[in-house]
Amino acid sequence: MFAHGNARPANVPSILGGLTATPSSFAISEFHYRRGTEIYGEKEPAEYVYQIVSGAVRSYKLLSDGRRQIGAFHLVGDIFGLENAETHRFTAEAIVDTTVRLTKRMSLERVAHADSALAHNLLVMTTSNLQHAEDHMLLLGRKTALERVAAFLLEMDRRLTGVGVVALPMCRRDIADYLGLTLETVSRALSKLHAYGALNFLGSNQREIMLVDRDQLAALDT
Repeated sequence: MFAHGNARPANVPSILGGLTATPSSFAISEFHYRRGTEIYGEKEPAEYVYQIVSGAVRSYKLLSDGRRQIGAFHLVGDIFGLENAETHRFTAEAIVDTTVRLTKRMSLERVAHADSALAHNLLVMTTSNLQHAEDHMLLLGRKTALERVAAFLLEMDRRLTGVGVVALPMCRRDIADYLGLTLETVSRALSKLHAYGALNFLGSNQREIMLVDRDQLAALDT
C-alpha cells in the first residue's frame, strides 16, 4: 500500500488499505523530487496516482495572461493525480524536496472493482476533493482578502500536525496564487492579523505561525 508519514490527517482515507493480500496486482514505486521539480504537467496522460510520503506539492494552472492559479496544496499523506479524464487538468510541482509513492491508475481502478473498501475510500476521497473545490471557489468569489487569509490559516491548521503552530511549507507567493491575491496583499493581511492578536510569527522567515486566537480567525472565515 502507499506509505504515509505520521502527519497524515485523520480524514484522509488510506485508499490502498487491505491490498497487502494481493501484492502482485499492485506495483508501487517511490520517487524523490527536488524543490521546484515538476511531477506531471497539465494535459499529460494521467497514468499514475500519487501519495506524499514527505514534503509538499502544489497543483496549478498557468492562465493565458501568464498568471498562476494554484488549485490545491497536497501535504503528507494526501493522494493526488486521480482524474476523471485521461489527462491531467493541472500541473503538479514539488514545493520543497518531496518523496512520493505512486501506482498505475489502471491497477488501482481494477482492484477497486473487486475491493468494496477501496472503492468506498476512493468515493470518500473524490467527494472530499469536490468539497474542497467548492469551498475554494466560494473563497475566491465572495471573501475579502483578510477573510481569505484567515480561511487559509485555518485550513492549514486542520491539515498540519504542529501542536499550536502552523509550519507552512509554501511561501507567500504560493499563498497569494492560491487565494487569488497579490503578494503584497497577503503580507498586509498577515500583518493585520498579527496586530489584531490573532497570530504570532516564529522564526526569521515567518513561515511558522502560532495561531493565538482561532475564534477570531473563525469569525472572519464565517
